[in-house]
Order: sequence, then structure tokens, then C-alpha cells
Amino acid sequence: MNSEVNRQPARGYHVAALAAMEPIAKTSRWALSPAGATVGGLVMNISLGAAKVVAGLLCHSQAIMVDGLHSASDAASDIAVLGGLRISGRPPDASHPYGHRRAMSLVSLLLAGLLVTAGAYVFYAAVVALAERAHVRSQIRTTVPLVLAILSIVIKEALYHVTIRVARRAGDSSLVANAWHHRSDAASSLAAAVGLAGVAIGGPKWHFLDHLTAGVLSSFLAVVAWRIIRQAVDELMDRAPEAELLKRIEESVLGTQGVRGFHGFRARQLSGQVEMDIHVQVDPELTVRQGHDIASEVRRRVVDRCPNVVTVIVHVEPAEQQP
Repeated sequence: MNSEVNRQPARGYHVAALAAMEPIAKTSRWALSPAGATVGGLVMNISLGAAKVVAGLLCHSQAIMVDGLHSASDAASDIAVLGGLRISGRPPDASHPYGHRRAMSLVSLLLAGLLVTAGAYVFYAAVVALAERAHVRSQIRTTVPLVLAILSIVIKEALYHVTIRVARRAGDSSLVANAWHHRSDAASSLAAAVGLAGVAIGGPKWHFLDHLTAGVLSSFLAVVAWRIIRQAVDELMDRAPEAELLKRIEESVLGTQGVRGFHGFRARQLSGQVEMDIHVQVDPELTVRQGHDIASEVRRRVVDRCPNVVTVIVHVEPAEQQP
């Protein structure tokens, strides 16, 4: 009797503790979800980008300013990924029977255009500053920009590891690309830190290193923009995925019981995902139901082995009889 009374409060306390922990668990799961990791990166990129650009303007450091623009481009990339995650989840409608996933490619093109414009401006300003460096030699203050550059290296490398972990678990190639944006920004901050350290150590005679670093980093921005443009154009032009993925799909199809062969295999990339259609050949004596079951199994095997394949259209045809 006493033991039963003693257990009751303990059980009630246990239930209350579980109820209190549930919101924390949900928050933790969201933070490690694709959307959560991207939102975290967006907040940090906006904060770092704004701080670097302001520091660049106030301290007359072009190196940290162009590094800030790189962080701002990563923030735009985060927004594009969030938009893609949201829009790609919308079902097809009467106006968009194939869905809305191409919107992400259009956003990427806009991002690349802004990146090219910003990089061209900084490169021009760096060239002008190098040509007139005697006039600006005493204006550069390195302490705050250098601290921001070092802080950025640590934060962006941490964001890379968190994002790449979530991306690999979710099988989302757009998140993988976003993770590498974090690492490229860390590399950009490292270059800025080296240039600013040289300015701090060398004094006024080495102030040209700030402008030289800015010019190099603006060229790096142009390379990043070109990669974004190429990927977006490839998706808009329905470029096929890499050969390794195509091989895995073919192996999955041929490994399906009842499939004797296939032809008409096509696949295209779309916002980090893949759509495909294929004609599989089966025993001509099978019923329509049996052929449909084989097609469903083909679809299941492909999606299980290649999670980024989101659309699989399977046409069933009779295999030709051997003479």
C-alpha cells in the first residue's frame, strides 16, 4: 500500500519531466534540420556581413569590406536555399503542373549577378587605391577588421561542419553546396586576415597589402559567381546528373526482379534534386497489374538508393521475344 503511494508521485514527476523536455527536443531536432541549419547560417552571415562592411567603411579597409560582401553573398545563398526548401515543397498546380523547383535556379542567377557587380566595384576601388596609395596610406586601421576576420574564420568553419553533417544526413545537394559556401567564406576571411596582419606589422609602407588583398578576393568572388551561374544554367537547360549517379540508377533498375532490360533512360538536375524517366522491358505475358507492380518496385529501389531522385516515371513495355 505504501509502495503504491510512493510510486505515484514519482510517476507524475516523470511524466511532467518528459512534458517539459518535449519542446527542447523539438527545438533541437529543428536546429539540426535542413531549415534550422540554414536559418542559423543566415543569421550569422547577415551579422558577419554587416559588421565587416561597416568596419571596412569606418576603418578604410577594402579587404574586410570585400570579405563582408562575400558573407552577404552567403546570406543570399541561405535565403535561396530556404526559398527552395519552401517552394519545392509546394504541390504542382494548374499553372505549374511540373512544380515550382526552377525558382531556385532563377534566384541563383540573380545572386550571381549581384555578386559580379559587387566584386567588380571592389576590384575597381582596389585598383584606384593602389594607384593612389600615397593618399590613403595613413587612413587604414587594422585592429577591428583583423579581429572580425579571425572571428569569421572560426564561425564559418563551424557552420561548414554543422551544415555538411545535416546535408549528408538529409541527402540534399543544395545544402552541400551551401556548406561549401561557408568554407569558402572562411578561406576568404583567412586571406583577409593575412593581408590585414601584414598591414598591422609592416606599418604604413605595407598598407598596399589591404588593397591588394581586396583585389584578389574580388577575383575570387567572380569565380564563385561563375560557378553559381554555370550550375543554374545547367539546371535550366536540363543537364544530366553526374555519371556516378546515373550508374547507380541503372544498377537499381536492372537489379529489380522482373526487369529484363531498359531503354529511353533520361535524367535531369533540378534545384539540387533529380527527375528521371525510363522504359523498362518485362515479360510480355505478364498482366497489367504485374507490370505495374514491377514499375512500383523500380521506383522504390531507385529512390531508396538515390535519395535526391524525387521523381521517377517508369514506362512498362513487353520485352522482345528471342527467336
